[in-house]
Amino acid sequence: MQPKKTYTLQEATKKLEHYCAYQERCHQEVRQKLEGMYMIPEAIDVIIVHLLKHNFLNEERFAKTFVSGKFRIKRWGRRRLTLELKKKDISKVNINQALSTIENGEYIEIFNSLAEKKVNSIRETNIYKKRKKLIDYLLYRGWESHLVYEKANEIIK
Repeated sequence: MQPKKTYTLQEATKKLEHYCAYQERCHQEVRQKLEGMYMIPEAIDVIIVHLLKHNFLNEERFAKTFVSGKFRIKRWGRRRLTLELKKKDISKVNINQALSTIENGEYIEIFNSLAEKKVNSIRETNIYKKRKKLIDYLLYRGWESHLVYEKANEIIK
């Protein structure tokens, strides 16, 4: 068995600067990475303060890019986005700010196209089962239930 690799404060700081520069990270991910590098809590705090001071780590920026990416690429709804950001210990203020970057017109447009695409791919003849499959899919993706039920009743008759 190999002994665990240890890092000096400078080495760990450089490594985490690259880690944060490569992709937006939240505080939780950085802390987990440092704990995985077997850094002591005092060193973790020093490195996180350094990353914040030098703008490698910014939770507001992380929340906005997270929301933008997951909404446009994975087509998640506001409920799923909020849930995932809460799991990452992002503050309510930052979550709301990030969600406000989504325009309502674009939100509804993506919701409608996603629902239409899914309905066309469901190979079910029973309309009740087909409707349930569509509803389950859209709710899992985090779309608001009132939108989902209205759309399901509108598309599948």
